[in-house]
Parts: sequence; C-alpha cells; structure tokens
Amino acid sequence: MRPEGVSDATVGALGTLSEALEAVEAARGHLYAFHRLCGTADLTLGDAVEKLREAGHGDLADRVADELVGRNVLHGRWSFQIVEDYDDHYWSAFREIERAAREELVQGRRHLYESEMKEDRRTHGRPHHESRPDDVVEA
Repeated sequence: MRPEGVSDATVGALGTLSEALEAVEAARGHLYAFHRLCGTADLTLGDAVEKLREAGHGDLADRVADELVGRNVLHGRWSFQIVEDYDDHYWSAFREIERAAREELVQGRRHLYESEMKEDRRTHGRPHHESRPDDVVEA
C-alpha cells in the first residue's frame, strides 16, 4: 500500500528505478554464467592438452597449454575478478542507492508500482486473483 502523500509521479519514478535494477540483476546473472563458462573452458582445455599428448601431438599440446590454459579473459583478469569488480563497484552501489530511494520516499516498500498495477488488473474476489498469498478466496 502506498504511504500517504506519495504522488503518482514518485511511484512511477521508483518503478522505473526498480526496472533498471532488474536489468542490472539480469546482467549480473549473465556475468556469472560467463564466469562459469570461462572456468569450464579452461578446465576442458586441460583435458584437451592431455588428449593431444596421448595422441602424439606434443608440440600442439605445449602450445595450447602455454598460450591458453590459465590465460586471462581480459587484461590482467580471470572471470572471477570481473565478477568481483562488477559486484563491488556497480551492482552493490546500484542496489544501495535503489534501497535508499525507497527508504526515503516510500518507507522502504518494494515494487510499489507493480503492487498497484496488480490491484488494478486482478479480478477482485476471484480464486487465483488474491491480493496477497494469505488472502484466501474459496472457489
């Protein structure tokens, strides 16, 4: 429920800020997927090096081992360092500012815009259209 005196413009602005945070959260998920795929690739390269050696291709195995296994994915960084930098310098700051804005403007309430949209769009009194999980509507 919207705190008394909060304008539609404020609810809309916080909704847009929340939407931006959701995009940042999705980007973070992709970044973690990138991190995991890079790690898998590096470990799989180790297997490829062994198989190349077993197949009699020692020179190529040496090149793969020397040039690719353990290589930085960005200058000076493995993927975990990219994730850490993102978390420490962007994601955490974004989350803190979004939270502070909610605290300052709407007593910390989350997803106020969506909550009001739900109230407007749902069929009141109908099963599976409850306002909250504890609002039970008998069929």
